[in-house]
This record gives sequence, C-alpha cells and structure tokens, in this order.
Amino acid sequence: MRQVSNGADLGRLVGYQLKRVQAALRSAMDAALRRHDLTTPQYACLELLDQRPGLSNAELARGAFVTRQSMNVLLRNLEDAGLVERPASAPQGRALPTTLTAEGRARLVAARGDVLEIEQRMTAHLDAEQADLLLGHLERMTNALEARPRDLPTLTSE
Repeated sequence: MRQVSNGADLGRLVGYQLKRVQAALRSAMDAALRRHDLTTPQYACLELLDQRPGLSNAELARGAFVTRQSMNVLLRNLEDAGLVERPASAPQGRALPTTLTAEGRARLVAARGDVLEIEQRMTAHLDAEQADLLLGHLERMTNALEARPRDLPTLTSE
C-alpha cells in the first residue's frame, strides 16, 4: 500500500493524475464535439440513449454525470435541435422516456468517430492487456469510493 504524506508530490498522487486525465479528455472532447454542434454532456446523453432507448431524465443525469436539473435543460436543448424526442405525457409514472430521432442518431454517428479517435490517442501506449488491467483498477477504485465506510476492508499498518 502506498503511503501519502503531507506535502506529497502531486504528480505521484493517483487522484491528481486522474483529474489531469479527466480535464485533458474533456478539453479534447469539447473541441472535437464543437464541430458537431454538441457539448460533451449532450454527446454522453446521445450515447446513453443509443445504448438504452427510453431512459428517464434521472437515469440520463446519472449516466452523463450531471444533475437532474441540468439534464432537464440539456434534454430541452436536444429536443429543440430535433435530436431526441419525448412523449407529451408519461406512459406510466412520471418519467418521460427519451429516444433518439433519426437526426440524433446521424449526429451521434458523425461525432462518435471523433470521440473514438480521442480515446485511441489517449490509450495508444497501452496494449490490450494493459488496457484491461487499467480498466479493472479504475473499476475497483470507483467501487472503493462508492462503498459505505463500513463496507470497506480495514487496513492494518505493519
């Protein structure tokens, strides 16, 4: 287990490096998606709807890492642009299931190539085994942070 002390070199902190990668990725995606008249959260929303049509506002917000209020605005903008559609009233409950329009799917497909090129550039130095290992580590880190403190294993110092 790595020890972190006060005054540690930021470059040696995993959280700091993850944030640097996230910021660089977001910047690259924002620039690429601008050419498609999309924002990164809008692109994420379109991808989610392509994979799982009919998701609710709350489900889309969780998947795109935005608040429900932000997702409401985002969906209205996508609707106004003709990229998604929602029924006027909920078929059951209160959730309005959202789906891509033909224009939304076409815009997504056009943008996806640019996003996948960014992903390729970001991971070009990794072979398939290293990429799988990294993905596994990232998943375990996420699970550790999402776990309630009582669910975490205890660490003992030796």
